[in-house]
Amino acid sequence: MLKIIKYSFFDLLRSKWSYVYFLFYLLLGSVLLFLNNDLSGAVITLMNVNIILVPLIATVFGVMYYYNSGEFTILLLAQPVRRRTVFTGQYLGIAGSLALSLVLGLGIPFAAYGLFRSAAIWDFAVLLLTGVALTFIFTLLAFNIALSNENRIKGFGYAILLWLLLAIAYDGIFLLLLAHFQEYPLERFALTATVLNPVDLARILILLKLDISALMGYTGAVFKQFFGTGAGSLLSGLVLLLWIFVPLWWLQKSARKKDF
Repeated sequence: MLKIIKYSFFDLLRSKWSYVYFLFYLLLGSVLLFLNNDLSGAVITLMNVNIILVPLIATVFGVMYYYNSGEFTILLLAQPVRRRTVFTGQYLGIAGSLALSLVLGLGIPFAAYGLFRSAAIWDFAVLLLTGVALTFIFTLLAFNIALSNENRIKGFGYAILLWLLLAIAYDGIFLLLLAHFQEYPLERFALTATVLNPVDLARILILLKLDISALMGYTGAVFKQFFGTGAGSLLSGLVLLLWIFVPLWWLQKSARKKDF
């Protein structure tokens, strides 16, 4: 598996789009720090970019890499190698490469600015961790969608539709339901709906770490009461891990049954 991870990792690093992704975050972090002396303010701005852009990039790269490496994947499957090893190795390689570009792109300007001497280092650490988690989650979801659809157009369309649903439309639907059923106790529903969306979960973890939960509106107090505790934060991290392990299990299961 290590050889497959290494090949996928460096194969994506050789792509010019990987450098574009790295340079974008490097430039973005540098500009934000130049225009804003407050590190916490820069972290908030980056949060708004991360929760939209990171899932999109991970989704697009995951689908494109799966389809473009189809012939190489079939060649590997013809060898005495387990399917689980092939697909898990490819997934970890591409997700690791994207995560490295994200961490280096944001880490270099913030480290040069003096992040390690600032109290905002923990806020920035939460931002990076949630960004890495979203990278691994949406890359994996993209792999699952591509594996289930041999037609590239359908696979790409379904992947973008999933990103639109979780990153854009989910919040609107959520708010409409809260407004429609406002006369009922909605605390448990709000918590459950948030857990079912990794993007919302990552956003809330960052907001709570920055202690600006009031910006979350109607359910801000509920999230502050639950997710703001140590146990709530731990549970939130475990849920993000489940968003990785459950789709990974499904990917391995689907790969075993698929006729290549």
